[in-house]
Amino acid sequence: MNVIVPHVKKTGAESLNVTKPSREEAEEAVRTLLRWAGDDPTREGLLDTPKRVTSAYAQWFRGYEEDPREMLQRMFDEVEGYDEIVALCNIRFESYCEHHMAPIIGVAHVAYIPTRRVVGISKLARVVDTFAKRLQVQEKMNAQIANTLFEVLQPQGVAVMIEGEHHCMSTRGVHKPGVNMVTKKMLGSFQDDPVLRREFMDIVAGSKR
Repeated sequence: MNVIVPHVKKTGAESLNVTKPSREEAEEAVRTLLRWAGDDPTREGLLDTPKRVTSAYAQWFRGYEEDPREMLQRMFDEVEGYDEIVALCNIRFESYCEHHMAPIIGVAHVAYIPTRRVVGISKLARVVDTFAKRLQVQEKMNAQIANTLFEVLQPQGVAVMIEGEHHCMSTRGVHKPGVNMVTKKMLGSFQDDPVLRREFMDIVAGSKR
């Protein structure tokens, strides 16, 4: 089996040019929020809360430390000429909206049509997870996933559909739980061919049965 490693400019975590505060500074910020909420960060039940919160943030936002393009570097060309849709549906993700830092929980459906080479399917899920583990707007996250797959895999086409429940509107504000936001991004042949778009949507619908 031939393994293809394409040359792609490394971008690291694609982070902004900002100075990251120390762990101690982050924990003190949590104590400030606890006081602002009306509680006492020195009481027994909250003594370790700043440490727990910063540890949780390290997990929830680990996407800033990951490079999704690097995950897609290892590809395989032994596909016997396969040139139909490759789809991975119902990829569960947990993200946080950049406006309220409230959870966005949902699923992503990812598909591409290979051009002589394919990538391991777990890498598709990892790319979704990396972008999800950052402060996000669903439309932006959808485009980031699709654009990255299209750029690195260089397939005939890419289709990405995301369904997410935004807790910034289900647990606050208008209080409308159970409402899903749906976004789609089609590139290449999926954008040009309505038959392929319909096939992708049929695959997604079939995965829910």
